[in-house]
Amino acid sequence: MLSGTMAQDFCVGDLSGAQTPAGFPCKKVAQVTVSDFVFSGLAKAGNTSNIIKAAVTPAFVNQFPAVNGLGISAARLDIAPGGVVPLHTHPAASEFLVVTQGTIAAGFISSSNNVYYTTLRKGDAMVFPQGLLHYQINAGGVTAVAIVSFSSPSPGLQITPIALFGNDFPSALVEAVTFLDDAEVKRLKKVLGGSG
Repeated sequence: MLSGTMAQDFCVGDLSGAQTPAGFPCKKVAQVTVSDFVFSGLAKAGNTSNIIKAAVTPAFVNQFPAVNGLGISAARLDIAPGGVVPLHTHPAASEFLVVTQGTIAAGFISSSNNVYYTTLRKGDAMVFPQGLLHYQINAGGVTAVAIVSFSSPSPGLQITPIALFGNDFPSALVEAVTFLDDAEVKRLKKVLGGSG
């Protein structure tokens, strides 16, 4: 005989609660509707008029609470001609990218400093293991688009150039840890909004 408890099929995130490493608290099942499980945000192109000429439209737990606790999320990536998603990491997730339009040069660097890179065309997919430095570059003359999925509802993001030059990390320390000269560090801090 079955006990009186039922399995919990899902945990739509209640974003008014505090997020923990395990996610958000669950929205009351009586308040959940089918619209909680639908996200239409990936249909619209992102705004690529920025320094990197790229945009990410996320469907992470904060935008799509239905992924709370499921170990998945997604995003749309738009890269205009000449655009780049600089070296970055997702500390909490592996990434699976599928090109739906255009051409993307992409790659990652393993922890033993081996570089794996290629050119992806419509229909091609590539995986980027969790926590490894990786990048994407528009490799054609039209806007490239990809749908990206992650193995976490909150994959995290750290963009390497911004981590080094877009904050108040003292220039002398940046120079010491990057082997760049003072003029180059100050130039990059100016471009990326850093100080120090």
